[in-house]
Amino acid sequence: MPPKAKFKKEEITAAALQLVRERGPKALTARALGLRLGSSACPVFTVFASMEEVQEAVLCAAREVYKGYVDRGLALSPAFKGVGMQYIQFAIDEPKLFQLLFMAEHEKVPELADVLQLIDESYERILSSITDGYGLTRPRAERLYRHLWIYSHGIATLCATGMCRFEAEEIGRLLTEVFTGLLPLMAARTPTEAPSQENTQKG
Repeated sequence: MPPKAKFKKEEITAAALQLVRERGPKALTARALGLRLGSSACPVFTVFASMEEVQEAVLCAAREVYKGYVDRGLALSPAFKGVGMQYIQFAIDEPKLFQLLFMAEHEKVPELADVLQLIDESYERILSSITDGYGLTRPRAERLYRHLWIYSHGIATLCATGMCRFEAEEIGRLLTEVFTGLLPLMAARTPTEAPSQENTQKG
């Protein structure tokens, strides 16, 4: 008969998440987690088969924390700016979790066009805040999203690593300036695009 679990899976995951929050992903070892739980490492492995499983559970828990920030951002107006603000706020409030989710090395480096869908489970909801809010086609909305993510990620990384400090008002102003500069460019029809049916009828 296998030994009875001393801790529930949720308890171990919560302790592991808190450990990463305080000391970073590399601090998550079996010994450190056992100490955080007030025991040896053995009880961990009555619930999890390996530390890789623990790490995956922490990733899922961290994504849920981040998702709460996305939800709050999408509830703001304008929603797309709200998401950008909350992305940076997540980096400020949870720098170690931000590093875990958005600054980790990848074995296979994705293309820029694919990276957001790979790292953010809320990609479609965020993209909809652009297509619905500004009437852009999906390809144009995706381009705008990538531009703003690169900029927001730069600010967030500076905050998460302690390289620079920004006030909320300044962050909002910077995001607005970049967005308002890019939006007309994304909305403009290029010479290679066919005019819309409406424009053709008007002509």
